[in-house]
Amino acid sequence: MKKIIITIAALLMAVLTAVPAFAGNTDENAQANIPADGEYAAYFKTDSSMFHVNEACEGKGTLTVKDGQMIMHVSLPSKSTVNLFPGLAEDAKKDGAVLLTPTIDTVTYSDGYTEDVHGFDIPVPYLDEEFDVALIGTKGKWYDHKVSVELVKGITVGELDLEDGTYDAELEFAGGSGKAYVNDKCTVTVKDGEASAQIIWSSDKYDYMLVDGEKYEPVSTEGGSMFIIPVAAFDIEIQVIGDTTAMSTPHEIEYTLNFRSESLNKVG
Repeated sequence: MKKIIITIAALLMAVLTAVPAFAGNTDENAQANIPADGEYAAYFKTDSSMFHVNEACEGKGTLTVKDGQMIMHVSLPSKSTVNLFPGLAEDAKKDGAVLLTPTIDTVTYSDGYTEDVHGFDIPVPYLDEEFDVALIGTKGKWYDHKVSVELVKGITVGELDLEDGTYDAELEFAGGSGKAYVNDKCTVTVKDGEASAQIIWSSDKYDYMLVDGEKYEPVSTEGGSMFIIPVAAFDIEIQVIGDTTAMSTPHEIEYTLNFRSESLNKVG
């Protein structure tokens, strides 16, 4: 499968304030599965081969949650979809209907080929259930579609059937300016069905990390700030914040860590 890099110029807050509420979205129980604020990898599923995520994205987009509202950004195969509407086509045609306008997403494949395609920020009323999205293409005709959004879930300790002990592991790191990074080799400890990782930064200027809202302080700064943080799941991007004192004032910076299950090697 081709590897893709996506550059997105999405105005999420503008979408949140501009789009209408979904009709019939009054069941409070449907909102119970809204995750905590943050960004998540998620699958975008549709009812048609004519409306789908760019094939290089492997069916996925980015779900952003802010103040209990969910927005799914997806990159489409081309620029042939002109607008989307969060609801039915008949409502999209009415005067005053607020249409979703495209962003330009630059997708770069592993072979070096670069293409500009349309992307959209789609309001999501709930996860794991179908909802209505209408689209209009370059021919000027509206079409109804059913779509759903499902979070990409990592693999847990229990699913991997990991025994208590110590493991060598590898991780993927992203975020920040690139000046500081986390070593791609780490030590994972499994105890009573839960995993934690000892990670080391390239800099000794990180004085705390935030993981799932919890604050963690370094256990050592010799040779780089060292932290022991929980690993809720493997093979999924975990959002973390690192606070660095390397600048004139401390800065919290967002990063992602992905602990690779295939790299686990029990050493103790």
